[in-house]
Amino acid sequence: MKIAGETVLLTGATGGIGRALAARLAEAGADLIVTGRDGEALRALADRLGARWVTADLADPYDVEHLAKECAGTGILVANAALPASGDLLEYTPDQVDRALAVNLRSAVVLARLLAPAMTEAGRGHLAFVGSMSGKAATPHSSLYTASKFGLRGFAHALRLDLRPAGVGVSLVQPGFVAEAGMFARTGAPLPRGARAVTPDQVASAVLRAIAHDRGEINIAPLKLRLRCALSVQFPSVAAWLQGQGAPDDIGRRIVDAQRASR
Repeated sequence: MKIAGETVLLTGATGGIGRALAARLAEAGADLIVTGRDGEALRALADRLGARWVTADLADPYDVEHLAKECAGTGILVANAALPASGDLLEYTPDQVDRALAVNLRSAVVLARLLAPAMTEAGRGHLAFVGSMSGKAATPHSSLYTASKFGLRGFAHALRLDLRPAGVGVSLVQPGFVAEAGMFARTGAPLPRGARAVTPDQVASAVLRAIAHDRGEINIAPLKLRLRCALSVQFPSVAAWLQGQGAPDDIGRRIVDAQRASR
């Protein structure tokens, strides 16, 4: 699907990946709408790119519905917003659990539900979801975040089957560790040993490619991580055993440290 001239709604626009996506979508000629919680940062980004902006807290069901109404006529949704939500589940309150699931999963589902009918009526449109390689493989101390990303992956693939006959595309882009963005970049915590990162621009390029060519899933990560995740999908017990042969808690500890520093 061509991006030029289409109304594109981008969530999570003020984060590292979000800013890269906003710039690339604007360059591609989108009639861009950016959204996030930080109104000041959002307005500055929108002014720089010539985009429209709508503030919204995607943990708030009212804000999600209001956003969909304000952005009626959207031809392409890029659902990028997410909370880190890593660490020991036992350290989260029920309200914090609800907020993480609301932002990472529910908001994407509801926005798709509210925006897709106009797309199906028109016989064209695209829904692009930015997930994570955590949607394919479990790691220690990531149960809440992993749950949201596993759910997003399943939702995107099933919705793709449902909307294909109507001419509406659905894509899922899953990055691994991202440099210059996310909790590791915000806190300065080092990546886990042996981990290699991708850049926000690589993720943005993958999203644009997924939309243009209606790709069901694109994984943006070094080959070693992609192979490990593929093994986890088919043989989760074997993958867990292999993790235990090395430094099983290294990734988990790094994520927890970064998560705590970002709170």
